[in-house]
Amino acid sequence: MTQHRLEVADVFRQHGKEFFARWGHTLSAAQRKVFRDICACRTAALGARFEQCNHCSHQTTLFHSCRNRHCPKCQSTARDHWLDRTAKELLPVPYSHVIFTLPGAFTPLVRQNAKLIYNLLFRCVSETLLTIARDPSRLGADLGLLAVLHTWNQKMMTHPHLHCLVPAGGLALDKSSWVPSRKKFFLPGPVLGRMFRGKFLALLALAYRRKKLRLLGDLQPLQRAGAFDRFVSSLRKPNWVVEVRTPFGGPEHVLKYLARYTHRVAISNGRLLQLRDGQVTFCWRDSADHNTQKLMTIEAVEFIRRFLLHVLPPGFVKIRHFGFLANGCRGAGLKLARSLLRAMPVATLLTVRQRNAIERKCPRCAVGTLCFLGYIPAERLRAPVTPNQREFDSS
Repeated sequence: MTQHRLEVADVFRQHGKEFFARWGHTLSAAQRKVFRDICACRTAALGARFEQCNHCSHQTTLFHSCRNRHCPKCQSTARDHWLDRTAKELLPVPYSHVIFTLPGAFTPLVRQNAKLIYNLLFRCVSETLLTIARDPSRLGADLGLLAVLHTWNQKMMTHPHLHCLVPAGGLALDKSSWVPSRKKFFLPGPVLGRMFRGKFLALLALAYRRKKLRLLGDLQPLQRAGAFDRFVSSLRKPNWVVEVRTPFGGPEHVLKYLARYTHRVAISNGRLLQLRDGQVTFCWRDSADHNTQKLMTIEAVEFIRRFLLHVLPPGFVKIRHFGFLANGCRGAGLKLARSLLRAMPVATLLTVRQRNAIERKCPRCAVGTLCFLGYIPAERLRAPVTPNQREFDSS
């Protein structure tokens, strides 16, 4: 029998009551829903379904998934479907990975104004890349890019940053040719950082003047205009981190990159090592120490608190496209780019495992497809997920 592997859901179930006693009053409805969904995912609480292979007649019973985008167990299938669609939109050129990071001084502001700050981040990053790229002294071309929001660091603390995957080149301003970047240099990080900083602080100040910022608790002193101006001024001097990585590979390398970044959550189940005596131990990568793998042990209640910090506002889109890959012009932009590059659409590059998962291949014969036979309602299954679920809902 396979030994059970520690999951985020185990921490939630075993220490949920303690967590709600301490932090329940601070949670939003969205955070409560994420907590409930993760506890219930692939358990009797959500019911199950019968499936049978149409080739070898193998039958299986599967518990339903919660399909919450913050659940560590529900991301692989969603990611594979997304990658399958996105593979058709990749160009046969090198790509550059550019990372824009907000300074740590914004952390309290982010926690009270998440949706506004994240939208500003997307806007300022996209405008910065598109503006610098159009400069004839830099690239002199229109870019297309994909941006993915991450809000955490390896310790699950608040650390908003955007991962941008950009074809290393763009459409000439007169749309007559494809303009490639240099092989080992895409765009200058310091120049991007200065423009990003200026745009973000200007739009943040505008949001303040229009009274769109929540400034409560420790941020209450910033309600005074002079104090807010000093806060903004203090962020004009430091350099803002923009990491521009050397252009790499083609579509197959890009897909591997996308698989790493697009459907991540604050921490994966694979990083959890131990839950004992109310303490959770997990591994993390220390970027300040040459990406050395280290262990961290924190209180289970603190672990849950940190995880729920990264619940996005309902309906918030965390993967966005800009430039000639923007939703309104992606079809025409890709068609023009491919014609200039004399390239055909990229064939699917998914692994056999990913393709089998999407096509619902039978795990026994790997030839037939699993077909739905019927549902098993939760009422007919034993053992509720969380004995205190109602208590959590109303805490």
